Amino acid sequence: MSNKILIVLSTSDAGKAQTGAMYALNALKYGWMEDVKIILFGPAQDLLLKDEKFQSLILEYQEIEENVIACKFISDRDEKSEELGKIGIQVKYVGEMISNYIKDGYVPMVW
Repeated sequence: MSNKILIVLSTSDAGKAQTGAMYALNALKYGWMEDVKIILFGPAQDLLLKDEKFQSLILEYQEIEENVIACKFISDRDEKSEELGKIGIQVKYVGEMISNYIKDGYVPMVW
């Protein structure tokens, strides 16, 4: 069984997004998983720019792990790429990236 997870946060629901981010953070902090990646999509990207608690969890995660990635296609479309970059979120095309993580044994969790 894999010890690597890919958390895809796409929800606009603050409670669900915060729960997914909290799980990612704690899985790293407490060694529940060997490797945890987070990718943001559309509604979660917008939520991150508005919700301080969600943003705080993501920033704390980034203190432990590499940067969170947001979908460039969606953030460019919604004109949010610059704002995301200002708070330390990397903006990249993620379709192939997600596929490669899954091929490399990461278990996807979608929130």
